Amino acid sequence: MGVLIMATATKDSTVKDTQTGVRVEIFDQAYNLRGSDPEYISKLAEYVDAKMRAVAEATNTIDTVRLAVLAALNIADEYHLLKRTKDGGEVDYQKRAHLLADALDEVLRENETRKAG
Repeated sequence: MGVLIMATATKDSTVKDTQTGVRVEIFDQAYNLRGSDPEYISKLAEYVDAKMRAVAEATNTIDTVRLAVLAALNIADEYHLLKRTKDGGEVDYQKRAHLLADALDEVLRENETRKAG
């Protein structure tokens, strides 16, 4: 998806603005953001808000900067775990498929041996 920018950012008047503004609230703070998909921006804001609230509850921290950093670290951890799973998952899938095919071949050979004997 597109990059989010603050609505207060300056823009070149010669460039057509194709981004739509959306007002979101994250941890009781309002932000005016712009992007190509306001619904997506709202979902991202809801996700970040939920992460910050979960971290606040788990740590009993009220410092919003610390909460934001801890929430960002949690989100980065989720991202890297998913990326690692995705990157390695395709290889693991192929390895598993080969192992299962080999196991199936072995079972079929055993059945043929039993029938012949």
